[in-house]
Amino acid sequence: MRKIIIGSRESKLAVVQSEMVKKAIEDSHEDIEVEIYTMKTTGDKILDRTLDKIGGKGLFVKELDKALLDRKTDISVHSLKDMPMEVPKELPLLAFSKREDPRDVLVLPQGVHTLDKTKPIGCSSLRRILQLKELYPDMECKSVRGNVQTRLKKLDSGEYSALILAAAGLKRLGLEARISRYFQPEEMIPAAGQGILAVQGRAGEPGDYLKEFSDLEGFYAAVAERAFVRYLDGGCSSPVAAHAVVREKEIVLRGLYYDEETGKYEKGMITGPAEEGETLGVSLAQKLRDTCKNQE
Repeated sequence: MRKIIIGSRESKLAVVQSEMVKKAIEDSHEDIEVEIYTMKTTGDKILDRTLDKIGGKGLFVKELDKALLDRKTDISVHSLKDMPMEVPKELPLLAFSKREDPRDVLVLPQGVHTLDKTKPIGCSSLRRILQLKELYPDMECKSVRGNVQTRLKKLDSGEYSALILAAAGLKRLGLEARISRYFQPEEMIPAAGQGILAVQGRAGEPGDYLKEFSDLEGFYAAVAERAFVRYLDGGCSSPVAAHAVVREKEIVLRGLYYDEETGKYEKGMITGPAEEGETLGVSLAQKLRDTCKNQE
């Protein structure tokens, strides 16, 4: 029997997501046995600073990449939004999942129904903070790091008035009941790739066993969103956002570009054929950047 070892971060959410891939492979291939190999990444270990201060999203994949290169694992499962925009050629992305709910959400402390304006909203993402200022101009934001359970514990202990989290993670963990409000993509554009799982492997090795897990709409959305962010060189230190919706053969892409020099930002939208997502992403990025620059 063939054996596939999945590399995963050791957080509960990461393991749940890896188990989704494990189940998809085993359900469609009786001759494949799948094992999950967990590890703590640098990004999981350093919790006292925001990601832009310690090296960005790559800190969540470095150890997983090394395990792949050292052949300790055969594939890695990632939340696509945690993946750097540039992926090593020797470790390509092999498959993208069907997208879970991509929206950001507001989570209040257990048993609380209104925002306490004397306490900050827990949020470490500059992308979210920028858009929260439009929605809650009188609220302060304070950094919060750690896995979902750690953040919820800090919230329920009274440290924050609310948290901003991704709906996808809460739903995958069975914590949908904690959601107090959903932010529509028109209000708060999600991070590129939010709600999509990415499977990474080694170049030159077949990934045919991932066929049943792969989702074409997830692929189209991922390509468009990542092209937008990649063109703008948006990492953790830059509040760039992108969200695509695929309807039949058409894609609608929303984006946000922030000019760090001027503090100005632009939101926009573009529509076109789904298979031209990469071109559309670059076009929207150029348009928003030029609009920002012309306002100087």
